[in-house]
Amino acid sequence: MTQTIQTMAIVGTGVMGVGIAQIALQAGLRVSLFDAREGAGDTARLKLSETFDKLVAKGKISTADASDAMSRVHVETSLQALADCELVVEAIIEKLEAKQSLLCDLENIVSATCVLATNTSSLSVTSIACVCRHPERVAGFHFFNPVPLMKVVEVIDGLATDSTVGDALQALATRLGHRGIRAKDTPGFIINHAGRAYSTEALQMLKEGIATPLDIDRILREGMGFRMGPFELFDLTALDVSHPVIESIYSQFYQDPRYRPSSHTQRMLEAGFVGRKVGRGFYSYQNGQTPDPASAQNVPDVQLMPPVWIGAETDADRASLITLLDRLGAQIETGDRPSANALCLLAPYGVDAAQASLDFDTDPCRTLCIDLLPDLARHRTLMPTTATSPAMLAAGHALLARDGVGVTVIQDSVGFVAQRVMAMVINLAGEIVQQKITSIDDLDEGVRRGLGYPLGPLAWGDELGARRILHILKRMADLTADPRYRPGLWLRRRADLGLSLRVAEPAVG
Repeated sequence: MTQTIQTMAIVGTGVMGVGIAQIALQAGLRVSLFDAREGAGDTARLKLSETFDKLVAKGKISTADASDAMSRVHVETSLQALADCELVVEAIIEKLEAKQSLLCDLENIVSATCVLATNTSSLSVTSIACVCRHPERVAGFHFFNPVPLMKVVEVIDGLATDSTVGDALQALATRLGHRGIRAKDTPGFIINHAGRAYSTEALQMLKEGIATPLDIDRILREGMGFRMGPFELFDLTALDVSHPVIESIYSQFYQDPRYRPSSHTQRMLEAGFVGRKVGRGFYSYQNGQTPDPASAQNVPDVQLMPPVWIGAETDADRASLITLLDRLGAQIETGDRPSANALCLLAPYGVDAAQASLDFDTDPCRTLCIDLLPDLARHRTLMPTTATSPAMLAAGHALLARDGVGVTVIQDSVGFVAQRVMAMVINLAGEIVQQKITSIDDLDEGVRRGLGYPLGPLAWGDELGARRILHILKRMADLTADPRYRPGLWLRRRADLGLSLRVAEPAVG
């Protein structure tokens, strides 16, 4: 098979195809463009020319480099013109039959050593290749939009793919300035698979009525450092794209409840409320602008603050809360039991406020819980019991907002927003490694680059504490009997032994 690729073709010249062509041209390759739609290839070439002109104007590349790049792009009017290419990347419609038909046609045209790659995001590479005479030369080469900025590409080996094909694509990814991450052919591959935990758990919490999309987004963006909240992300990618992907992955995993689609997004899709591009999704957009989350915050005005008694599961958590409350000017009670007038501020993991009140033996009318998983210097999440008095809730809210840091109050639920999302993200990442879908490094780096997480999920698990994440999952699983929260064996073993989630296991044999 081809080891060093110098000439490539791209079939399908939409946004993705043009993006792939741009980085290939900048890397010095000769690129042929073909699109069955009349005039689409010429339009793509014009877009490339305009892009290079903009890069020259910004000082990113020289005029000579732009001219050289454009001299190596060729618009073809037939598939037969791709006969001499060493690599053909298909970036056509995401339909299995269309991709299979194209690859069968290409096999009758290209040489025996030409690599055939699919840019599919959700279809099985093995299924696409199975109709080919030589499925060993077919692999996945999945880029992310916008291609020049999203510097990661999944290299997917189908069951029949020759390993040298993936090796060649991996080497090409490096030449293109992207991180190639190697994956087995499983639903969602690496990035879309790992990203299911973030989006589906957010939809589940919305279904349960725990918080609004605005509140969930704000907690995860400000408190945990995600670039975008899940509902902002849904609106950006558009539900007519993301909902079918969720359904496809759910189906391919044979209705595993962790990947379950939401009837809410199905209804939104039917109503046409697909996101930012139509002006309405989870948010309504005025001139393309989302609501200001700060404007939705109403901090209660409380003149007389009650003393605060702290309930925490560890000495470190207690010390952290004491430091915060002392800085906020709270009167902190240090006795073994709260006084009759004290606000009972608890810091539980993986339980609802009602259960926390039972665990710490506090008056539920005076109990309020705080999530210690997020960065409390950036955001704070409070959870009252269903019996918490309005006066105590107002006092706790006002106290925790004294220094101007945002505070969100959610409904009583098993686990806070950040706890549920992070536990699911890290647990799923562990199962991806357990199944040897990819390596620890490729998983963490791929998710960080492809989804914009501040850390890879396993590195994040180490930072938050694997044992703490395991504790959250076990308690949620016990209280809800929901199989979605069952801890994976890989995470459990690592956490029980106190091992880092980022250290690869030694080879056996």
